[in-house]
Amino acid sequence: MRIISGKYKGKQIKPPPGFRARPTTDFAKEALFNILENHLDIDDLSILDLFAGTGSITYEFASRDAKRITTVEADTGAYRFIRKMSEQMEMFQVNPVRSDAMKVIKKPWETYDLVFADPPFDYEHLEKLPGMILDSILLEKGGWLILEHPSKLKFQHIPALFDHRNYGSVNFSFFRKG
Repeated sequence: MRIISGKYKGKQIKPPPGFRARPTTDFAKEALFNILENHLDIDDLSILDLFAGTGSITYEFASRDAKRITTVEADTGAYRFIRKMSEQMEMFQVNPVRSDAMKVIKKPWETYDLVFADPPFDYEHLEKLPGMILDSILLEKGGWLILEHPSKLKFQHIPALFDHRNYGSVNFSFFRKG
């Protein structure tokens, strides 16, 4: 796994052996960040990365100088890895939080311009996540929610959906809070 662009471009990220996560592929990350960079000023954004796993998406946002990034991961080992990597790379805008993502969604303490959520594909609340996040105060009005999910899930019934992209086994659905 590597950082694909920005000031840390090319930096290899090597999770410890036995790390149990499904990192977003480099191909999908590159496509995602091409979309984001064409529509948003990343350096002006406050970002929430839910279900952060290895921290791959957090590092991409930090490499592009996002203003503030809160990274939520429940697994202690993964949380420690994200904290260690962000400290080593001096990503001072990254705030790793060890917590269950659902607790953050149900009792948010801040509001963000963009929420990225990459839950496990077998996560029991996956289909409900967009509605729960859009109905909470997590997103600013006009803020984006990007959900990474398996191709079997479709969200056309949610009015806030404005785009969907498929990159092999990786799907991104884009929602905008009205």
